[in-house]
Amino acid sequence: MKHTISMKEKHLFRRLYAKGKTAVFPTMAVYARPNGSKRSRLGFTVGTKVGKAVRRNKVRRRLREAYRIHEEQMLPGWDLVVVARVKSAHVPYRQLEKDLLRALDKLGVRKGGDKP
Repeated sequence: MKHTISMKEKHLFRRLYAKGKTAVFPTMAVYARPNGSKRSRLGFTVGTKVGKAVRRNKVRRRLREAYRIHEEQMLPGWDLVVVARVKSAHVPYRQLEKDLLRALDKLGVRKGGDKP
């Protein structure tokens, strides 16, 4: 990913949960907040309800890839956390991608906000 770095610090996740805007879909919830820098930070949360480690990692990889493919459409300078829900493990990749893009449109993170 070119202008996005990974977010791993617990306090950043908590701040985003408390003060960020939210877009919720059956497969995921996305939290977003401007961070005041030129780079975006992206984090993923996939709980144990989604499945065992192999399934959780697969969901995480699919979400990361959906973001990576469309990264050029994103505005820089945002903190983003994608929280995968149980249904995310049972839907096709295209549905995950569509829900992620719709969530980012709703939060105003994508340039132009065109529909997938």
